[in-house]
Amino acid sequence: MKSQIVAAAAEIAREKRIDKEDLRDILEDIFTTLMKRKYGEEADFDIIVNIDRGDMEIYVEKQVVDQVSDPNTQISLEEASKADPEVEEGELFAEVVNPENFGRRLINIAKQTLMQRLREYEKEKIYEEYKSRVGEIVIGDVHQETRHGYFIVVDRTEMFMPRSESIPNEKLRRGDSVRALIKEVIKPDTGSEEAEEIERARRRRSHRPEIIVSRADRQFLIRLFEIEVPEIFDGIVEIKRVARRPGERSKIAVESIDKRIDPVGACVGMRGVRIQSVVRELNGEKIDVIPFSSEPEIFIGRALTPAKPIRIIFNREEKFAVAIIPDKDMGLAMGKSELNRELAQMLTGMNVELIKESEFYEKSAEEALDVAEIPGLSAAVVDRLKNAGINTAEELKNLGLQGLLEIPGIGQKTAQKILSQLNI
Repeated sequence: MKSQIVAAAAEIAREKRIDKEDLRDILEDIFTTLMKRKYGEEADFDIIVNIDRGDMEIYVEKQVVDQVSDPNTQISLEEASKADPEVEEGELFAEVVNPENFGRRLINIAKQTLMQRLREYEKEKIYEEYKSRVGEIVIGDVHQETRHGYFIVVDRTEMFMPRSESIPNEKLRRGDSVRALIKEVIKPDTGSEEAEEIERARRRRSHRPEIIVSRADRQFLIRLFEIEVPEIFDGIVEIKRVARRPGERSKIAVESIDKRIDPVGACVGMRGVRIQSVVRELNGEKIDVIPFSSEPEIFIGRALTPAKPIRIIFNREEKFAVAIIPDKDMGLAMGKSELNRELAQMLTGMNVELIKESEFYEKSAEEALDVAEIPGLSAAVVDRLKNAGINTAEELKNLGLQGLLEIPGIGQKTAQKILSQLNI
Protein backbone atom coordinates (compact mmCIF):
# COMPACT_ATOMS: atom_id res chain seq x y z
CA MET A 1 0.00 0.00 0.00
CA LYS A 2 1.08 3.57 -0.64
CA SER A 3 2.89 5.20 2.27
CA GLN A 4 3.38 8.91 2.82
CA ILE A 5 6.50 8.18 4.85
CA VAL A 6 8.06 6.10 2.06
CA ALA A 7 7.19 8.71 -0.57
CA ALA A 8 8.63 11.56 1.52
CA ALA A 9 11.77 9.55 2.30
CA ALA A 10 12.23 8.71 -1.41
CA GLU A 11 12.07 12.40 -2.30
CA ILE A 12 14.68 13.28 0.34
CA ALA A 13 16.84 10.40 -0.87
CA ARG A 14 16.82 11.77 -4.42
CA GLU A 15 17.88 15.20 -3.16
CA LYS A 16 20.63 13.79 -0.95
CA ARG A 17 21.74 11.19 -3.52
CA ILE A 18 21.07 8.33 -1.12
CA ASP A 19 21.10 4.85 -2.65
CA LYS A 20 17.70 3.21 -2.94
CA GLU A 21 18.96 0.02 -1.30
CA ASP A 22 20.32 1.95 1.65
CA LEU A 23 17.08 3.89 2.04
CA ARG A 24 15.11 0.66 1.95
CA ASP A 25 17.32 -0.83 4.67
CA ILE A 26 16.88 2.30 6.82
CA LEU A 27 13.07 2.20 6.49
CA GLU A 28 12.90 -1.53 7.18
CA ASP A 29 15.05 -1.04 10.27
CA ILE A 30 12.86 1.82 11.55
CA PHE A 31 9.60 -0.06 11.04
CA THR A 32 11.08 -3.21 12.56
CA THR A 33 11.60 -1.17 15.73
CA LEU A 34 8.02 0.18 15.56
CA MET A 35 6.56 -3.29 15.04
CA LYS A 36 8.39 -4.59 18.08
CA ARG A 37 7.09 -1.67 20.13
CA LYS A 38 3.53 -2.30 19.00
CA TYR A 39 3.42 -6.11 18.94
CA GLY A 40 6.24 -7.10 21.29
CA GLU A 41 9.75 -8.44 20.86
CA GLU A 42 8.51 -11.96 20.02
CA ALA A 43 6.25 -10.83 17.19
CA ASP A 44 6.72 -12.61 13.84
CA PHE A 45 6.39 -10.15 10.95
CA ASP A 46 7.66 -9.22 7.47
CA ILE A 47 8.33 -5.74 6.09
CA ILE A 48 8.57 -5.17 2.33
CA VAL A 49 9.51 -1.66 1.11
CA ASN A 50 9.37 -0.67 -2.56
CA ILE A 51 11.10 2.68 -3.05
CA ASP A 52 10.27 2.98 -6.76
CA ARG A 53 6.52 2.62 -6.18
CA GLY A 54 6.58 4.52 -2.90
CA ASP A 55 4.72 1.79 -1.01
CA MET A 56 5.29 -0.58 1.86
CA GLU A 57 3.73 -3.87 2.93
CA ILE A 58 3.82 -5.12 6.50
CA TYR A 59 2.56 -8.53 7.55
CA VAL A 60 2.34 -9.90 11.07
CA GLU A 61 1.64 -13.58 11.69
CA LYS A 62 -1.19 -14.33 14.11
CA GLN A 63 -2.89 -17.49 15.21
CA VAL A 64 -6.50 -17.90 14.17
CA VAL A 65 -8.68 -18.46 17.25
CA ASP A 66 -12.38 -18.45 18.08
CA GLN A 67 -12.00 -16.00 20.97
CA VAL A 68 -9.10 -13.48 20.96
CA SER A 69 -7.28 -13.15 24.27
CA ASP A 70 -4.10 -11.46 22.95
CA PRO A 71 -4.71 -9.18 19.93
CA ASN A 72 -0.95 -8.87 19.30
CA THR A 73 -0.57 -12.59 18.56
CA GLN A 74 -4.11 -13.74 17.79
CA ILE A 75 -6.86 -12.96 15.28
CA SER A 76 -10.47 -14.10 15.35
CA LEU A 77 -11.68 -16.64 12.81
CA GLU A 78 -14.41 -14.20 11.79
CA GLU A 79 -11.91 -11.42 11.04
CA ALA A 80 -9.45 -13.69 9.23
CA SER A 81 -12.24 -15.14 7.10
CA LYS A 82 -12.93 -11.73 5.60
CA ALA A 83 -9.52 -11.87 3.91
CA ASP A 84 -9.33 -15.63 3.40
CA PRO A 85 -12.63 -17.55 3.48
CA GLU A 86 -10.79 -20.89 3.57
CA VAL A 87 -8.80 -20.16 6.71
CA GLU A 88 -9.40 -22.50 9.65
CA GLU A 89 -9.06 -22.15 13.40
CA GLY A 90 -5.55 -22.94 14.69
CA GLU A 91 -3.80 -21.88 11.49
CA LEU A 92 -1.29 -19.02 11.21
CA PHE A 93 -2.63 -16.03 9.35
CA ALA A 94 -0.58 -13.15 7.83
CA GLU A 95 -2.47 -10.01 8.77
CA VAL A 96 -1.77 -6.87 6.72
CA VAL A 97 -0.69 -3.94 8.90
CA ASN A 98 -1.39 -0.42 7.69
CA PRO A 99 1.59 1.73 8.84
CA GLU A 100 -0.67 4.77 8.87
CA ASN A 101 -2.63 3.14 11.72
CA PHE A 102 0.32 2.96 14.10
CA GLY A 103 -0.91 6.03 15.91
CA ARG A 104 0.35 9.58 15.99
CA ARG A 105 3.03 8.94 18.62
CA LEU A 106 4.67 6.05 16.77
CA ILE A 107 4.38 7.84 13.42
CA ASN A 108 6.16 10.90 14.87
CA ILE A 109 8.86 8.65 16.30
CA ALA A 110 9.26 7.08 12.85
CA LYS A 111 9.60 10.46 11.15
CA GLN A 112 12.11 11.79 13.68
CA THR A 113 14.15 8.60 13.54
CA LEU A 114 14.09 8.66 9.74
CA MET A 115 15.39 12.23 9.55
CA GLN A 116 18.13 11.49 12.07
CA ARG A 117 19.19 8.35 10.20
CA LEU A 118 19.22 10.18 6.88
CA ARG A 119 21.42 12.94 8.32
CA GLU A 120 23.81 10.36 9.77
CA TYR A 121 23.83 8.49 6.47
CA GLU A 122 24.58 11.67 4.53
CA LYS A 123 27.51 12.54 6.82
CA GLU A 124 28.96 9.05 6.57
CA LYS A 125 28.46 9.03 2.80
CA ILE A 126 30.27 12.36 2.44
CA TYR A 127 33.11 11.10 4.63
CA GLU A 128 33.50 7.86 2.64
CA GLU A 129 33.29 9.68 -0.69
CA TYR A 130 35.83 12.41 0.04
CA LYS A 131 38.38 10.75 2.32
CA SER A 132 39.93 9.13 -0.78
CA ARG A 133 40.05 12.52 -2.51
CA VAL A 134 42.38 14.25 -0.03
CA GLY A 135 45.01 16.12 -2.04
CA GLU A 136 42.64 16.71 -4.97
CA ILE A 137 41.74 20.16 -6.29
CA VAL A 138 38.03 20.96 -6.49
CA ILE A 139 36.14 23.92 -7.94
CA GLY A 140 33.22 25.40 -6.03
CA ASP A 141 31.28 28.56 -5.28
CA VAL A 142 31.65 30.67 -2.15
CA HIS A 143 28.39 30.20 -0.26
CA GLN A 144 29.03 32.21 2.90
CA GLU A 145 31.80 34.15 4.65
CA THR A 146 32.20 34.14 8.44
CA ARG A 147 34.90 35.50 10.69
CA HIS A 148 36.26 31.95 10.94
CA GLY A 149 36.43 31.26 7.22
CA TYR A 150 34.48 30.49 4.06
CA PHE A 151 31.82 27.92 3.25
CA ILE A 152 32.24 26.63 -0.29
CA VAL A 153 29.73 24.46 -2.16
CA VAL A 154 31.16 21.81 -4.49
CA ASP A 155 28.65 19.59 -6.32
CA ARG A 156 25.99 20.33 -3.68
CA THR A 157 28.44 19.36 -0.91
CA GLU A 158 29.41 22.09 1.55
CA MET A 159 33.08 22.42 2.44
CA PHE A 160 34.87 24.77 4.83
CA MET A 161 38.02 26.82 4.32
CA PRO A 162 39.33 28.22 7.64
CA ARG A 163 40.97 31.65 7.60
CA SER A 164 44.30 29.96 8.27
CA GLU A 165 43.91 27.99 5.02
CA SER A 166 42.95 30.96 2.84
CA ILE A 167 45.42 33.21 1.04
CA PRO A 168 46.10 36.34 3.13
CA ASN A 169 44.74 39.56 1.62
CA GLU A 170 42.56 37.60 -0.80
CA LYS A 171 38.97 38.74 -0.50
CA LEU A 172 36.40 36.18 -1.62
CA ARG A 173 32.75 37.13 -2.02
CA ARG A 174 29.54 35.15 -2.10
CA GLY A 175 29.09 33.58 -5.52
CA ASP A 176 32.80 33.68 -6.45
CA SER A 177 34.06 30.55 -8.18
CA VAL A 178 37.19 29.29 -6.47
CA ARG A 179 39.63 26.39 -6.65
CA ALA A 180 40.92 24.76 -3.46
CA LEU A 181 42.68 21.65 -2.26
CA ILE A 182 40.89 19.03 -0.22
CA LYS A 183 43.23 19.03 2.78
CA GLU A 184 41.39 16.90 5.31
CA VAL A 185 38.16 15.00 5.77
CA ILE A 186 37.13 14.95 9.42
CA LYS A 187 35.03 12.06 10.63
CA PRO A 188 31.95 13.38 12.44
CA ASP A 189 32.29 13.87 16.21
CA THR A 190 36.06 13.31 16.30
CA GLY A 191 36.58 16.20 18.72
CA SER A 192 39.58 17.48 16.74
CA GLU A 193 40.63 21.13 16.79
CA GLU A 194 39.45 21.52 13.19
CA ALA A 195 36.06 20.06 14.06
CA GLU A 196 35.75 22.41 17.04
CA GLU A 197 36.61 25.40 14.87
CA ILE A 198 33.99 24.38 12.31
CA GLU A 199 31.46 23.79 15.07
CA ARG A 200 32.03 27.32 16.35
CA ALA A 201 31.65 28.66 12.83
CA ARG A 202 28.42 26.74 12.25
CA ARG A 203 26.88 26.69 15.68
CA ARG A 204 23.71 28.31 14.33
CA ARG A 205 23.40 25.79 11.50
CA SER A 206 21.89 22.31 11.47
CA HIS A 207 25.07 20.32 10.97
CA ARG A 208 28.74 20.91 10.32
CA PRO A 209 30.79 19.99 7.25
CA GLU A 210 33.59 17.48 7.52
CA ILE A 211 35.63 18.55 4.49
CA ILE A 212 38.44 21.08 5.04
CA VAL A 213 39.82 22.79 1.92
CA SER A 214 42.87 25.00 1.55
CA ARG A 215 44.40 27.53 -0.79
CA ALA A 216 47.39 28.20 1.48
CA ASP A 217 48.79 24.68 1.66
CA ARG A 218 52.03 23.86 -0.20
CA GLN A 219 50.27 20.92 -1.82
CA PHE A 220 47.83 23.31 -3.50
CA LEU A 221 50.77 24.96 -5.28
CA ILE A 222 52.09 21.56 -6.36
CA ARG A 223 48.71 20.47 -7.71
CA LEU A 224 48.36 23.70 -9.69
CA PHE A 225 51.69 23.06 -11.40
CA GLU A 226 50.58 19.50 -12.16
CA ILE A 227 47.51 20.94 -13.89
CA GLU A 228 49.40 23.61 -15.85
CA VAL A 229 52.59 21.65 -16.70
CA PRO A 230 52.03 18.37 -18.61
CA GLU A 231 55.64 17.33 -18.00
CA ILE A 232 55.01 17.35 -14.24
CA PHE A 233 51.72 15.47 -14.60
CA ASP A 234 53.46 12.85 -16.77
CA GLY A 235 56.34 12.45 -14.31
CA ILE A 236 59.05 13.76 -16.66
CA VAL A 237 59.65 16.80 -14.46
CA GLU A 238 59.54 16.30 -10.70
CA ILE A 239 58.95 18.93 -8.03
CA LYS A 240 61.61 18.03 -5.48
CA ARG A 241 61.01 20.67 -2.81
CA VAL A 242 58.65 23.55 -2.08
CA ALA A 243 58.85 26.54 0.26
CA ARG A 244 55.89 28.86 0.48
CA ARG A 245 54.62 31.98 2.24
CA PRO A 246 51.01 32.12 0.97
CA GLY A 247 50.11 35.30 -0.87
CA GLU A 248 53.70 36.60 -0.86
CA ARG A 249 56.33 34.33 -2.39
CA SER A 250 57.09 30.69 -3.13
CA LYS A 251 60.11 28.76 -4.29
CA ILE A 252 60.00 25.37 -5.99
CA ALA A 253 62.95 23.19 -6.93
CA VAL A 254 62.43 21.02 -10.00
CA GLU A 255 64.37 18.26 -11.72
CA SER A 256 63.94 16.50 -15.07
CA ILE A 257 64.51 12.78 -15.66
CA ASP A 258 64.97 13.57 -19.37
CA LYS A 259 68.10 15.57 -20.11
CA ARG A 260 66.43 16.96 -23.22
CA ILE A 261 63.77 18.68 -21.10
CA ASP A 262 64.63 21.89 -19.26
CA PRO A 263 62.65 21.59 -15.99
CA VAL A 264 62.56 25.34 -15.33
CA GLY A 265 61.54 26.15 -18.90
CA ALA A 266 58.78 23.54 -18.77
CA CYS A 267 57.33 25.13 -15.61
CA VAL A 268 57.58 28.68 -16.91
CA GLY A 269 56.18 27.88 -20.35
CA MET A 270 56.35 29.82 -23.59
CA ARG A 271 56.47 33.52 -22.70
CA GLY A 272 55.71 32.58 -19.10
CA VAL A 273 52.14 31.50 -19.85
CA ARG A 274 52.18 28.45 -17.56
CA ILE A 275 53.62 30.06 -14.46
CA GLN A 276 51.45 33.15 -14.95
CA SER A 277 48.35 30.94 -14.77
CA VAL A 278 49.52 29.69 -11.38
CA VAL A 279 50.42 33.19 -10.19
CA ARG A 280 46.95 34.49 -11.12
CA GLU A 281 45.29 31.63 -9.26
CA LEU A 282 47.39 32.45 -6.17
CA ASN A 283 46.34 36.11 -6.15
CA GLY A 284 49.63 37.43 -7.54
CA GLU A 285 51.97 35.35 -5.37
CA LYS A 286 55.56 35.54 -6.73
CA ILE A 287 57.07 32.17 -7.63
CA ASP A 288 60.77 31.34 -8.11
CA VAL A 289 61.38 28.13 -10.08
CA ILE A 290 64.93 26.81 -9.69
CA PRO A 291 66.72 23.66 -10.83
CA PHE A 292 67.32 21.19 -8.01
CA SER A 293 70.85 20.05 -7.15
CA SER A 294 72.09 17.39 -4.75
CA GLU A 295 75.20 19.55 -4.14
CA PRO A 296 74.38 21.79 -1.15
CA GLU A 297 76.64 24.67 -2.21
CA ILE A 298 75.04 24.81 -5.67
CA PHE A 299 71.49 24.34 -4.37
CA ILE A 300 71.84 27.05 -1.70
CA GLY A 301 73.16 29.49 -4.30
CA ARG A 302 70.17 28.81 -6.54
CA ALA A 303 67.72 28.98 -3.65
CA LEU A 304 68.73 32.60 -2.97
CA THR A 305 67.38 33.67 -6.37
CA PRO A 306 67.05 36.46 -7.52
CA ALA A 307 70.38 37.21 -5.81
CA LYS A 308 73.54 35.51 -7.11
CA PRO A 309 76.03 34.71 -4.33
CA ILE A 310 79.73 35.05 -5.13
CA ARG A 311 80.60 32.09 -2.92
CA ILE A 312 78.96 29.57 -0.60
CA ILE A 313 80.86 28.21 2.43
CA PHE A 314 79.07 25.11 3.68
CA ASN A 315 79.42 23.09 6.89
CA ARG A 316 77.84 19.71 6.16
CA GLU A 317 77.87 18.43 9.75
CA GLU A 318 76.09 21.45 11.22
CA LYS A 319 73.93 22.08 8.10
CA PHE A 320 75.12 25.66 8.17
CA ALA A 321 76.12 27.83 5.23
CA VAL A 322 77.54 31.31 4.72
CA ALA A 323 76.58 33.01 1.46
CA ILE A 324 78.79 35.88 0.29
CA ILE A 325 76.60 38.37 -1.54
CA PRO A 326 77.62 41.33 -3.72
CA ASP A 327 76.93 44.49 -1.75
CA LYS A 328 74.42 45.76 -4.33
CA ASP A 329 72.43 42.50 -4.18
CA MET A 330 72.16 42.21 -0.40
CA GLY A 331 68.59 43.57 -0.43
CA LEU A 332 67.56 41.01 -3.05
CA ALA A 333 69.15 38.16 -1.09
CA MET A 334 67.41 39.13 2.14
CA GLY A 335 64.09 40.08 0.60
CA LYS A 336 61.32 42.05 2.27
CA SER A 337 61.33 41.21 6.00
CA GLU A 338 64.08 38.68 5.19
CA LEU A 339 61.50 36.55 3.34
CA ASN A 340 63.86 35.48 0.53
CA ARG A 341 66.46 34.17 2.98
CA GLU A 342 63.74 32.47 5.06
CA LEU A 343 62.31 30.66 2.01
CA ALA A 344 65.82 29.65 0.90
CA GLN A 345 66.37 28.08 4.31
CA MET A 346 63.01 26.28 4.14
CA LEU A 347 63.77 25.01 0.64
CA THR A 348 67.27 23.72 1.39
CA GLY A 349 66.78 22.70 5.01
CA MET A 350 69.93 24.65 5.90
CA ASN A 351 70.65 27.58 8.19
CA VAL A 352 71.97 30.27 5.83
CA GLU A 353 73.85 33.37 6.95
CA LEU A 354 74.28 36.22 4.46
CA ILE A 355 77.44 38.38 4.44
CA LYS A 356 78.20 41.34 2.20
CA GLU A 357 81.17 40.89 -0.09
CA SER A 358 82.98 43.95 1.33
CA GLU A 359 82.49 42.80 4.93
CA PHE A 360 83.72 39.31 4.14
CA TYR A 361 86.97 40.42 2.57
CA GLU A 362 87.53 43.03 5.28
CA LYS A 363 87.05 40.35 7.91
CA SER A 364 89.27 37.93 6.02
CA ALA A 365 92.03 40.49 5.78
CA GLU A 366 91.73 41.21 9.49
CA GLU A 367 91.86 37.54 10.36
CA ALA A 368 95.02 37.09 8.26
CA LEU A 369 96.78 40.12 9.84
CA ASP A 370 100.20 39.16 11.26
CA VAL A 371 100.82 40.08 14.92
CA ALA A 372 103.90 42.05 13.80
CA GLU A 373 101.59 44.32 11.77
CA ILE A 374 99.33 45.16 14.73
CA PRO A 375 99.96 48.84 15.61
CA GLY A 376 101.44 49.68 19.01
CA LEU A 377 103.08 46.31 19.77
CA SER A 378 106.78 46.34 20.61
CA ALA A 379 109.20 43.87 19.01
CA ALA A 380 109.66 42.16 22.41
CA VAL A 381 105.90 41.58 22.78
CA VAL A 382 105.67 40.30 19.19
CA ASP A 383 108.52 37.83 19.89
CA ARG A 384 106.81 36.56 23.07
CA LEU A 385 103.54 36.03 21.15
CA LYS A 386 105.21 34.16 18.28
CA ASN A 387 107.24 32.03 20.69
CA ALA A 388 103.87 31.02 22.19
CA GLY A 389 102.64 30.02 18.70
CA ILE A 390 100.43 33.10 18.16
CA ASN A 391 100.99 34.48 14.64
CA THR A 392 97.76 36.21 13.57
CA ALA A 393 95.27 38.72 14.93
CA GLU A 394 92.50 36.11 14.74
CA GLU A 395 94.47 33.77 17.02
CA LEU A 396 94.88 36.65 19.49
CA LYS A 397 91.13 37.26 19.50
CA ASN A 398 90.46 33.62 20.21
CA LEU A 399 92.84 33.69 23.20
CA GLY A 400 91.12 36.50 25.04
CA LEU A 401 92.46 38.19 28.16
CA GLN A 402 92.91 35.04 30.23
CA GLY A 403 94.79 33.28 27.44
CA LEU A 404 97.16 36.20 26.97
CA LEU A 405 97.96 36.29 30.68
CA GLU A 406 99.12 32.69 30.47
CA ILE A 407 101.84 33.61 27.95
CA PRO A 408 105.23 34.11 29.69
CA GLY A 409 106.22 37.79 29.83
CA ILE A 410 102.68 39.12 29.15
CA GLY A 411 101.19 40.94 32.11
CA GLN A 412 97.78 42.43 32.78
CA LYS A 413 98.64 45.85 31.39
CA THR A 414 100.27 44.50 28.22
CA ALA A 415 97.41 42.05 27.59
CA GLN A 416 94.79 44.83 27.85
CA LYS A 417 96.84 47.00 25.46
CA ILE A 418 96.99 44.20 22.89
CA LEU A 419 93.25 43.65 23.05
CA SER A 420 92.53 47.38 22.79
CA GLN A 421 94.55 47.50 19.58
CA LEU A 422 92.22 44.79 18.23
CA ASN A 423 89.14 46.78 19.30
CA ILE A 424 88.23 44.17 21.91
